[in-house]
Amino acid sequence: MLEQALDFKDESDAVHALIDPFDEGDYDKPTQFKKWTANHILQHLHFYNVLADLSLTNEDEFIRRYDEMKQLREAGGDILSATDELLNGLKGRLLKNAWRDYYRDMGDRWIKADPKQRLKWAGPTMSARSSISARLMETWSHAQALYDNLGVVRQNTDRIKSVAVLGVNTFGWTFSNRDEDVPAERPYVRLEAPSGMTWEWGDKSDQNYVMGPAEAFCMVVTQTRNIGDVTLDVGGDVATEWMSKAQCFAGVPRDAPKPGARFVCVT
Repeated sequence: MLEQALDFKDESDAVHALIDPFDEGDYDKPTQFKKWTANHILQHLHFYNVLADLSLTNEDEFIRRYDEMKQLREAGGDILSATDELLNGLKGRLLKNAWRDYYRDMGDRWIKADPKQRLKWAGPTMSARSSISARLMETWSHAQALYDNLGVVRQNTDRIKSVAVLGVNTFGWTFSNRDEDVPAERPYVRLEAPSGMTWEWGDKSDQNYVMGPAEAFCMVVTQTRNIGDVTLDVGGDVATEWMSKAQCFAGVPRDAPKPGARFVCVT
C-alpha cells in the first residue's frame, strides 16, 4: 500500500471541507499568494493532479497533455491563462466538484501503485512515491493561502511528514537550481511533529542545524512563510542560507515571501 496516497486524499478532503461552504463569489477573492484566487488554486491543483495521474495510468496521454501546456506557455501564455484554457474555463463549485471527484478516484488508484515505479514528469522521472508526495505537498502548500484568507489556523497532522521529507531531500536542489555550489555539509534537521513525535535527518550537530515545529519547517521549504515569521531555531551559515531561500518544488528559482507578507487574516 502506498500510504502517501492515503495522505494525499485525506489532505485534499481537509481542504475540500474548508471551501465547501463557498458561494460562487468567494472563488474570485484574491489571496496573499500572488493574488491567486480559489479558482486559480483549484485549477492549478486539478490540472496537475490529472497530469500526475496520467503519468501512472496513460503515459502517452500524459505526454500529449503536458505538450499542450508547454506549447501554450511557449506561445506567451502564463500558467494561469494556459491552465484555464486547458480546463475550458471550469470555475466555481463545478470546478471544486470536479477536483474533489478526481482526487478521490486518483487516491484510490495510487494506493495500489508500486512505490518504486518510475514515472515521467517535466524533468527527470520520479518514483510513484515521490510523485504522489509532490501532489500532497502542492495541495498542502497552495491551500495555505485559502486558510490564511479565511482566518483559519490549520490543524495539521503527521501527514505533513511527506512535505518535510521533500524539504530535506531538496537541500541540494535549492542551491543547484540557482547555479550555486551545493554545500558539502548538510544541516542536521530535528522537527517536532504535530503528534509530538520527533523527526530527525542527518548527523547531529550544534553548529549547523534546523530545529523546531515541523509545520514551520514545511512552511519555509514550500515558501508559504518567510523564515523570519516562524519559530525555527537555525544555527550555522549553511543552514541559515538554506532557510533563506529553501525551495522544495520544481521550476525556476523562486524567492520566499517578504517578512510579514503572508499571515492568517483576522476575520
